[in-house]
Amino acid sequence: MNPPLVALSAQPHAATLNAMEPAAPEPILVRYWEIFFRRRWMVLSIVTAALAAGIALTLLQTPQYTAEARIEISRSQDNVTDVETVTPQEADQDLEFYQTQYALLEARSLAQRVVQRLGLTRDDDFFNTFGHQLDEGLMMADGPAGALTGFSREQVEERNREAVDLFLSHVGIAPIRGSALVDLRFTSPDAQLSRDVVNAWADEYLQSNLDRRSASSLDARAFLSEQLQTLRGRLEVSERELVNYAANSGIVTLSQNESADGRTRTDRTLTIADIEALNTELAAATSDRIRAESRLTRGTDSAMVENPTLSALRQDRAEVAANLSSVEARFGPEYPPLQALEAQLAQIERSIASEEARVTGAARTDFTQALTRERELRSRINGLRGNLVNEQQASIQYNIYQREVDTNRQLYDGLLQRFKEIGVAGVGMNNVSIVDTAEVPRFPSSPNMLINLAASIIAGIGLAAAVVLGLEQIDRSLRDPAAVRELGLPLLGVIPRAEGDDVIEAVHDRKSAISEAYVAAQTNLSLLTDKGLPESFILTSTRPGEGKSSSAMALAMSLARVGRRTVLVDADVRSPSVEKYLEITPDKGLTHYLTGRNSVDDLLIDMEQPNLNVITAGPPPPNAAELFASPRFADLVSELKSRFDVVVIDAPPMLGLADVPLISSAVDGLIYAIEYNGVQMRGIRASIERLRTVHANVFGALVTKYEQPGRGGYGYGYGYGYGYEYGYGDSRSGGEASETGGDMAMEDGAAQDRANKAVLESA
Repeated sequence: MNPPLVALSAQPHAATLNAMEPAAPEPILVRYWEIFFRRRWMVLSIVTAALAAGIALTLLQTPQYTAEARIEISRSQDNVTDVETVTPQEADQDLEFYQTQYALLEARSLAQRVVQRLGLTRDDDFFNTFGHQLDEGLMMADGPAGALTGFSREQVEERNREAVDLFLSHVGIAPIRGSALVDLRFTSPDAQLSRDVVNAWADEYLQSNLDRRSASSLDARAFLSEQLQTLRGRLEVSERELVNYAANSGIVTLSQNESADGRTRTDRTLTIADIEALNTELAAATSDRIRAESRLTRGTDSAMVENPTLSALRQDRAEVAANLSSVEARFGPEYPPLQALEAQLAQIERSIASEEARVTGAARTDFTQALTRERELRSRINGLRGNLVNEQQASIQYNIYQREVDTNRQLYDGLLQRFKEIGVAGVGMNNVSIVDTAEVPRFPSSPNMLINLAASIIAGIGLAAAVVLGLEQIDRSLRDPAAVRELGLPLLGVIPRAEGDDVIEAVHDRKSAISEAYVAAQTNLSLLTDKGLPESFILTSTRPGEGKSSSAMALAMSLARVGRRTVLVDADVRSPSVEKYLEITPDKGLTHYLTGRNSVDDLLIDMEQPNLNVITAGPPPPNAAELFASPRFADLVSELKSRFDVVVIDAPPMLGLADVPLISSAVDGLIYAIEYNGVQMRGIRASIERLRTVHANVFGALVTKYEQPGRGGYGYGYGYGYGYEYGYGDSRSGGEASETGGDMAMEDGAAQDRANKAVLESA
């Protein structure tokens, strides 16, 4: 439902504030949409042309077939020896390694191998396939391709160079991210040729890698052979020096062992063995001497007790003594057998004494012998100890010679082992393998209609955007009503474009958006001055056709409709429009009054609309500026102000004329009409500066013929930069609610006029 006109002026202070304060900046996407919509036909034309060009180019292009083979390149280390490495083993070298392999795949040397394998240098069809024109001197005679007979060396090299360049210009490498796989691609108009070239390319890369490794192996064997000869001589010299030094130093090694680090260590020498043996004997001799000394010190009692001979003699003595005592007791001392027993006992006693003497002498002899042996052994050990000290001192240099021998032997053994391994295994396993061989492509890879169309659309959009933005930079016309504030003027209203530019008919329709827009402009105008609506004002513009005349008539009608006694004066005497819009043919006009021929009453024309009178322009004068400079125009304005509430003057445009500065001095102020997306801003600024130079009172600007992006005609939506939208639509298709709104909008005109008049007067 349409809001009544009273609601439009219910908050005059807010309206004034919105008219004077700058509006919030428009979102950038909205601005771009507005630009696109204004120039939509240009954008569509450019995109359509680009699309047509893309289709034409796609149809004219020769189909290209891309064959693809997949290979695997493993990260490898080429070790010639265990001591020195040919390739560093750091993991961060992977990127460098693979970049090197990709460069090798595109090397001219590899391309030369492929060209030679397929015989492309001798094949004119290969050159003709790509549309490559050779010089006549490089063309082969008709017949099967064979040897390049009849060609100079320079010509053969030139054909070969051309073939290599063609190959390299049509190959492609596509590493698969995060893996060791690489796709090899070749594109040509011949599907069979693409497959053959890709497979030959992969095979030759595999073979070239083997060749490089084989060459590296041969170089390694030669290097190892030379190093082996050198190390063999060094080992012999070091061993000879070790033996000579050991002989000169008297070092006789009995046993050696090898440590975990491969070093030879001497466990026993002859001196150490002798010392160990003598030391063992010395310990035994010392033990014997101690035992003999103990026996000698303790006496012979224990030895005698332990002697079996003495034990037997003592037992015999005891028996004889017992017999002797028994016989003597029985027979007496004179008994003859008793004497024999006495003689036997004496003999036993002499034997015991002799045996005891012998035992005592034997113990002394054993002690003397043990002591002598101990001293001899100790003396020999002391002698060997000196030899051992000398030997240990000599072993320092001996160990130096030994370490040199060990080092040379390790190097020699390691190189000899590596030399044998390379000789048996050759180059070993290749780190490059073919995963998938190429097949004959069944469909062309290019041109791709969908991709080309998408690219054409994108290119067209980009070109259109560049053209539109360029034109927007060049075109500095008013494209946003809020930009009026950049001119230092308040925005009084935004007038939409009428269908068919029939503004007067739209103003008569109170339900129309144009009518509402002029009422809003009228309200804003009444709130700009302390005394309310100005008594007299003019409407002008930068150039003709910006809607100033229709705006002047619409404002006059709107003011008259609310009860203001209004007179509309057509001061655009060079190109009058009022009489054409109002379809009247008066006999007299403004020029008659300015020339002194008629009075004001003769000029006034009563219109059918109440409270509205019109003064037409009259016949065009030869000197319009002189007429406006005369006092009669100011007198006319003064008299009209005394007889009417508001005097509205349709003035000429500013550009190139002096009429408006002259007219502005006779009125309270002026309203500047600016066509939306019309005159350049620099022209508008120049005109306003002219008005300010003559101290003209510019009330504000009125943006005319505004068309919301994406809308048009009466579907217009505008908000004076505030976002408020008017859009009545068609009440006949809006259902019951629309019909009710239409009925309310068609209330009695007089009652509506009285209400609007009361609101405006109170404001």
